[in-house]
Amino acid sequence: MSRIMGLFDLEKHFAFYGAYHSNPINILIHIIFVWPIFFSVLLLLHSSTPIFDPSQLGFSQSLTLDGVLRFNVGFIFALIYALFYIGLDKKSGFVAALMCFSCWVGSSFLAVRLGSSLALKVGLASQLLCWTGQFVGHGVFEKRAPALLDNLLQAFLMAPFFVLLEVLQSVFGYEPYPGFQARVNAKVESDIKEYRAKKQKKNKIT
Repeated sequence: MSRIMGLFDLEKHFAFYGAYHSNPINILIHIIFVWPIFFSVLLLLHSSTPIFDPSQLGFSQSLTLDGVLRFNVGFIFALIYALFYIGLDKKSGFVAALMCFSCWVGSSFLAVRLGSSLALKVGLASQLLCWTGQFVGHGVFEKRAPALLDNLLQAFLMAPFFVLLEVLQSVFGYEPYPGFQARVNAKVESDIKEYRAKKQKKNKIT
């Protein structure tokens, strides 16, 4: 039970991710590139994964808009992310869920328009560009390895939600609950101090 509660501990997740993204330029780079990564993953999955027939579940074939919207791994991928974000915080999670399904719909239409071969090339090129940008952000500005090197699953799951919540906080002053940002900032500062102390100690040894 405690593990399940920990899975939906937004404060813990946000503090973990925030400790690796404290530099304003690096945060901006992630705001620009994270959701395109999510979009391009769905673009890649559109034509390369098996399709589930909606008629087998009692749904009309017309729901797929003549095969444009495919109930495949991409749909399940978007659904898992959407449900996870709603579980973390209902208000901002609902916005994130809408963005997840908007990416699924948009990538589906783009994949059909481009065709399988070109969609694959565009998807891979987008991944390369966006990941390069993020590694530059960490190496040049953050000067700390990406979170995915320490916790791959947590980093991949939280990245889109982190940048969305970052924008909601910066622009609208949104907090999932009162005192959220202050508590997260305290945890982030503590983690960064601990990281720098370990790094300094390691440098002295070497």
